[in-house]
Amino acid sequence: MKSLEEMGNPGTKKIFIKHGAKEPIFGVKVGDLKIIQKKVKKNQELSLELYDTGNGDAMYLAGLIADEKQVTKEQLNDWAKKADWYSISEYTVPWLAADAGLGWDVGLDWIKSGKENIASSGWSALSNHVSLEKSPELDTGKIKELLEQVEKDIHSAQNRVRYTMNGFVLAVGCYVPELSEQAIAIAEKIGKVDVEMGGTACKVPFAPDYIRKVKDKGRIGKKRKKARC
Repeated sequence: MKSLEEMGNPGTKKIFIKHGAKEPIFGVKVGDLKIIQKKVKKNQELSLELYDTGNGDAMYLAGLIADEKQVTKEQLNDWAKKADWYSISEYTVPWLAADAGLGWDVGLDWIKSGKENIASSGWSALSNHVSLEKSPELDTGKIKELLEQVEKDIHSAQNRVRYTMNGFVLAVGCYVPELSEQAIAIAEKIGKVDVEMGGTACKVPFAPDYIRKVKDKGRIGKKRKKARC
């Protein structure tokens, strides 16, 4: 924690807070966190201790150094509840869930939550799952149902849930070849997705255009090796 505090940058902290980060946080750049990650490598016990500090930088680092082979659903459920800004709830927690091979199971549970941070974690976990899992092992029938659910509910969903629902359509279109055209069709029906970004310059990707660009590059169905980055 002392090292993180020393690496903290007031300007970075200000940017993080504008993007929804809560105190306590030092404002450590992700690149600097990865320097620590390379030194520590995987350390499950330390990751649990860091996450429980409630410090935003420590929580992000915790996800990077967690040992996916030791991660349990109980841990992920606990982390999802404690994730208090989207950098943790939509990246750290679902990335780890997917790398641990639990993204599909916890994702299906979390998207039922009425809490914005947990539901958004759920859709992100599902997105990461389809980006990693080989197509023959995917439950395409359930994925179709989820696409239809997104089409029906996205515009009435909570703010960050809208963002991650849109991300799920993107993920299916890019990583599941047999459902790519269906994802584009549903994305066209959905149209523009409005998400309040806290006055930042961040934008919501327009899913049909994004998927077609990936298609034009011949990269539809090219899976990722791991979720965390």
